[in-house]
Amino acid sequence: MKSFKGYEGKTKQEEKPQTAEELTRKLASAYNGKSNADIFRSILSEAEKSKRAGTLSNEELETFFRTFSPMLDASQSRKLRAVIDKLKEI
Repeated sequence: MKSFKGYEGKTKQEEKPQTAEELTRKLASAYNGKSNADIFRSILSEAEKSKRAGTLSNEELETFFRTFSPMLDASQSRKLRAVIDKLKEI
């Protein structure tokens, strides 16, 4: 690179927070083809790390549940509710 003059860093699009819809699409794409068990394990693992680090609130967990539960069948929704309730205890 010859000069930093033209460098603007991250675009405004990259800097703005993701909406729940954008995050949902990104997660759905990332987990395409994975088993339900793999998805739940991954979600639980990442959420537990964030909860212990203090970067994930109970309200954010509820928002996640409200966003994803309509895409699940009754059994999956109950499992996700159990996971969310367990994470809230951390």
